[in-house]
Amino acid sequence: MAMSFFQRISRAVIGKSRVDDDTLDAIEEALVESDMGVDTTLKIIDNLEERVERDKYMSFDELVGLLREEIAKLVDEDKEPFDFSKKPYIILVVGVNGVGKTTTIGKLAAMLSRQGKKVLLGAADTFRAAAVDQLTIWSERAGVEIVKQAMGSDPASVAFDTVKAAVARGTDVAIIDTAGRLHNRIDLMNELTKIRNVIRKVVPDGPHDVMLILDASTGQNAFAQAREFARATDITSLTVTKLDGTAKGGVVVGVSDQFHIPVKFIGVGEGIDDLKVFNKKAFVEQLFTPEDLK
Repeated sequence: MAMSFFQRISRAVIGKSRVDDDTLDAIEEALVESDMGVDTTLKIIDNLEERVERDKYMSFDELVGLLREEIAKLVDEDKEPFDFSKKPYIILVVGVNGVGKTTTIGKLAAMLSRQGKKVLLGAADTFRAAAVDQLTIWSERAGVEIVKQAMGSDPASVAFDTVKAAVARGTDVAIIDTAGRLHNRIDLMNELTKIRNVIRKVVPDGPHDVMLILDASTGQNAFAQAREFARATDITSLTVTKLDGTAKGGVVVGVSDQFHIPVKFIGVGEGIDDLKVFNKKAFVEQLFTPEDLK
């Protein structure tokens, strides 16, 4: 079983009576192993070095407190996940295949439906055979409506129909799925621009959120995915899935810091209720405890 972030930090300072260069090197290694990324890790270490220079003798509790502060500075949360004054509030969901896009959309639809919001899903991932069927199943579980066309249909056409229907039906939130894509599929990346443009024909300021889904368990691949999607479109929020423990929690910190994108949700399990609104304070505290995020 992978060590939690707390366990790695504990290992880094065990037996140390003072914070020295070896301790900082060990902490740096622990941060990198937790998938915070090199750039974010170096920011934290640089700030720690400045503090240690002033206070040579720092207890473990003081060190942990300082680490908490430094990490909290680098991760951004979206304290208001939705702006319901915009109706319909349109979310365009992007990400590579396998990160949990469809599952996240279903959980998000269920969350909003429980809040009494009228939700409409748009099955614009017409590229993958099972995608429309999967989203249909989730729409039934969440008790919300769905707009879909046959496989191979123009995704932008599905997006257009979804937004048009959302306006006509007085929908509060429209969530549009898109095909999983990577930078080497230029046609699919360009498709995101086309989808955004047709949405704006109906709702000029839409989409209101372009949500990137990342899988915490993919480690450094998550950074590469974020980089490519940020180049292709204006990502406005992050949802990090498969974060059912703290071993890989550094991905949340590193990606948010490096790409200046707020985190909206984290997925902590497979159940329909296992999508949580991201709370920075609780998340950072959790990194420094041995328990899981559940």
